[in-house]
Amino acid sequence: MNKVTYEIVEHDGGWAYKLGTTYSETFPSHADALAAAKIAAAEQQVAGRTEGIEYEDAAGKWHGEVAQGDDRPQTEVSDGPDED
Repeated sequence: MNKVTYEIVEHDGGWAYKLGTTYSETFPSHADALAAAKIAAAEQQVAGRTEGIEYEDAAGKWHGEVAQGDDRPQTEVSDGPDED
């Protein structure tokens, strides 16, 4: 099982959660970003339907595969620095 971690970080004059190199929208407080990250992490663990998907990689090549609806990652939220 894959594990993903949402990290709370300062971003664009406020706070955001980050997964890999992708940032969420900016929130006015650390607590708001933390609450949103917890919701996103919980939603990512919900099983869906098995479906065919297509995606383009960084080189511009398209790929097709079957995404298993019950193959969900384990998620966690890293609180990051406190908002002092």
